[in-house]
Amino acid sequence: MAPGAEAFCGEVRAAFAGVAERLGLDGPGETDPDRHLAVATYIGPAVTYKVVLGLWQGDVEIHACRRTALTECKVGVEGLALAAGVVPRRGGVSFGARTLRQLRRSLAGQVRYVELVHPLVSGDPDTALALMRAAGAREWHRPAVS
Repeated sequence: MAPGAEAFCGEVRAAFAGVAERLGLDGPGETDPDRHLAVATYIGPAVTYKVVLGLWQGDVEIHACRRTALTECKVGVEGLALAAGVVPRRGGVSFGARTLRQLRRSLAGQVRYVELVHPLVSGDPDTALALMRAAGAREWHRPAVS
């Protein structure tokens, strides 16, 4: 089992401290953990990053989320980094979070990927969505607001 939600939130704050300020992200917003997941959210003007800890699986992953008037896309930052060509191969970061040491290492690597992809997903919406789709994003169509 992974570290508790309280430890997770503190570690996320520590990992994102400088990055959030440099990228203009607000957070972390924390959701009440359920039995399976703990989530911390960083919100920017165009993109939201969700840091998700699988409490039972002992893994952590950062997702980039982008909304437009019609869609919402969500994709892991490693996939984004690969699709953008800012990293050479898969496996450059870890996802393990069974111990605090693993959690810290995984967060550090994935936060670095956030820094690399942020300029690409926070800019022009069409370009950002195309990159996210190329990275295998899950996409939901939102109902049109009248």
